[in-house]
Amino acid sequence: MQNKTNLTVQEAHKILKAFDCINNNTASTPNKALIREALLLTTDFSDYEILGICADTAEQGILALKSYADALGYEPNLNIGAIAGPVYIKFNPKTNLCYIDSYQGNHRGVLVSCQSAYDGGINEMYGHLPLDLFLAEA
Repeated sequence: MQNKTNLTVQEAHKILKAFDCINNNTASTPNKALIREALLLTTDFSDYEILGICADTAEQGILALKSYADALGYEPNLNIGAIAGPVYIKFNPKTNLCYIDSYQGNHRGVLVSCQSAYDGGINEMYGHLPLDLFLAEA
């Protein structure tokens, strides 16, 4: 598959695995353009992606959800309400279900869970990716 930097799927996977879902180690992570490219390439090899967003506010989380969903070709119902304080938002495009709940953890960012039902597809979770990864000024 051709892309801007000619990343292979293996290279894209390696870039995304720098985000290990547990540690907030962003000191040695690549630039956002490379992360975006790696994610878009990788998601081409999955059937769909479930998104989980950990954010300081509902507004910040919904904005991240909208930008990631747009980039991945999804149209979630963003009318999920708002609650005070840190939030967790989950979106499953296969069921089109989206919900918001309060979140007490320290992590911030987006979890992208790639789901594949076929041989050679990608079944991996990447994150916590930057909340603003797909925002225009990112």
